[in-house]
Amino acid sequence: MGSSGSIIDLFAWGGDGWTKPLLIGLGVTMACACIGYALGLVLGLGVAFAKLGQHRWLGAAATLYTTLLRGVPPLLVIFLLFFGTNGALMWVARGFGYTGYIEVDAFTVGVMAVALVSAAYSSEVFRGAHAAIPVGQFEAYTALGLRPLAGLWTVIIPQMFRLALPGLGNVWIMAIKETTLLSVISLAELMRVVGVAGRTTGQPFIFYGVAALIYLVLVAISSRAFHVLEIRMRWA
Repeated sequence: MGSSGSIIDLFAWGGDGWTKPLLIGLGVTMACACIGYALGLVLGLGVAFAKLGQHRWLGAAATLYTTLLRGVPPLLVIFLLFFGTNGALMWVARGFGYTGYIEVDAFTVGVMAVALVSAAYSSEVFRGAHAAIPVGQFEAYTALGLRPLAGLWTVIIPQMFRLALPGLGNVWIMAIKETTLLSVISLAELMRVVGVAGRTTGQPFIFYGVAALIYLVLVAISSRAFHVLEIRMRWA
C-alpha cells in the first residue's frame, strides 16, 4: 500500500487495510494489561500485608521489592525479564537433567512485567487504604469473636478495596500505558502494529494519531468506570 492511498483504503477491513490488525493489536494490549493488572493486585495485596505484618525479614523483603520496582524504569524491567527469564529457567532445568532450550514467549514476559510493576504500586495503595481504616473496625471484629484471618477477609479487605479504588484506577491506567513498551520485545500489541503500519504505508502520523485517540478513549472509559464503581461501593 503506497502513501497515496486514501484513508478509506488505509483502514479497510480486508485486503491491505489495517483495521483488523489494529484491533488484534488492541486485543493483545488489553489482554496483557488485564491479566498483568489482576495478578499485580493479588501480589500487591500480599506485599502490602507483608509490610504491615510483624515479621521483620518479610517486611524488609517487601520494602526492598517495592523500592526496586518503583525505582527502576519499566522498560528496564521488561528487558531484564526478557533476557533473564529464559536463562534462569534453563539453569533450573539443567539441575533436573534437562539440557534443551527453553524460551518464554513475549506475551508471557509482558504479563510478568505488568504484574510486577503493578504489584509494587498497588501495594502502596493498599497500605495507604489500610492506614485509613478506623481503629474501631479492627476492634469490632475482635469483639464479635472473629479470628484474625476471618476478620481480615470479611471486614478489613472489603474496606481496603473501597478506599483504594481511586489509586487502583491510576495503577490500571499505568498498566495500559506500560504495554506500549512491549513492542521492544516484538510483542504484536497495538503500538507495534501501529509502527509497522506507519512504516509500510508511509503514513506514520495518521497511524500514531489513531493510536493516541485509542489510548485516550481507553483512559477515559477506564476513569469513568472506576469513578462509577467508587460511587457504588461508597453507598453499598
